[in-house]
Amino acid sequence: MLRPPGPKPHFLIGNIPLAGTAPLNTFRRWAAEYGDIFYYRAAWLHVYFLNRPDLIEYVLVRNPQNFLKDRVIQNSRWLLGTGLLTAEGDAWKRKRRLTQPAFSRDRIAAYARCMTDSAEQMLALWKPGTVVDIHQEMMSLTLRVVVRALFELETMETGKISRSLNTIMRNSIGGRLLMPPFFRFLPLRGMRDVRRAVGDIDSGVYEIIQQHRSGDKRTSGDLLSLLILARDEDGGRMTDEQLRDEVMTFLLAGHETTALALSWALYLLSQDARAEGKLHEEVDRLPAGKLPTVSDLPSLTFVDSVIKETMRLYPPAWSVARTAIGDFELEGYEIPAGANIVMSQWIMHRHPRFFSEPEKFDPDRWDTSACQNLPRFAYFPFGGGPRQCIGASFATTEVVLILATIARKYRLVPVEQMPVLPVPSLTLRAKDPISMRIEARL
Repeated sequence: MLRPPGPKPHFLIGNIPLAGTAPLNTFRRWAAEYGDIFYYRAAWLHVYFLNRPDLIEYVLVRNPQNFLKDRVIQNSRWLLGTGLLTAEGDAWKRKRRLTQPAFSRDRIAAYARCMTDSAEQMLALWKPGTVVDIHQEMMSLTLRVVVRALFELETMETGKISRSLNTIMRNSIGGRLLMPPFFRFLPLRGMRDVRRAVGDIDSGVYEIIQQHRSGDKRTSGDLLSLLILARDEDGGRMTDEQLRDEVMTFLLAGHETTALALSWALYLLSQDARAEGKLHEEVDRLPAGKLPTVSDLPSLTFVDSVIKETMRLYPPAWSVARTAIGDFELEGYEIPAGANIVMSQWIMHRHPRFFSEPEKFDPDRWDTSACQNLPRFAYFPFGGGPRQCIGASFATTEVVLILATIARKYRLVPVEQMPVLPVPSLTLRAKDPISMRIEARL
């Protein structure tokens, strides 16, 4: 069988870049060397990397019925259960249809005040001159937003959930992403912490469900109310275990990615005085004395460009992958059932064919005709096709409004001038804490 070009395999193990020291650089080097489609074998997995927008569109949009979520997502069911992210087929369609109303335009507009109000509460605790880990600050903030907006709980203590999620993500990097679920039971470094963290998260999630059930939410349109009141074809309602899987999915997907986008944006702005100054000029034109709202979004075009550029350089979801159900042909190559198909935002968003000076942080590029006329899937931070992120509008609104809220009062200054290195986990996290000093804006 004719295969695409790719790196020479090592005996038995093939190539396992995720277990290497710089997997993101390895993938980019292979894409530059081998072109639009390359192949490698990672132990028992056959991996086909697609590095051209129309090839990605073929998998995600034109032929999605021939693919399931990839093995990394399948292996994460021990944590996420069978919620919206991990479900397949008719079960996924029903979950998507059920949760869609919680992300309507009207609902997102209603969530906006919760987003900026939560940011204001965080800023009230900040003290100029102090040093914070900005990623942890953003994680705590976006978790509060999810709990308040999607689950309508105002007083829920989220500290333990946040710390536990952080433990899990920290121990799910590199080659560990490919390990089967039983891996977490092995007496290995970090796995004991992971097991304890999962137990703590489960306790927190069931507490969310019980608090919500005990309140009067019958007329509310929040996500958890929709799930609790939904009935299946037989008239039955979701069990607490089924609700747990959905809540877990939105807790993780609904705050981790937005926290990362905000963290990377604040870091990049701290490295670029011109872009930071332009952003400050824009937010200072907002009406004084009131929090930004969805009606202000059309006036926050540069803030939006900063977020777009941040998610180009540091996409929170650094790759999308699928497992082929049946054999198919692509670019003259026969790709067998069971193969892993990988499409990487990290590679496409830094592709010199589509972005000039791809390593440069340049929010102004989004005002150019080149970026306004990009091929579909040259830029796809939220995936694409039927399984595109359901919370894309929620997340975009959240990061723009929160960044504007922060920038009106404070700027963040890096404590050290060392570069911050990204590592591929389930999301694209910084290898080390992003320590920044809070400075009040005059």
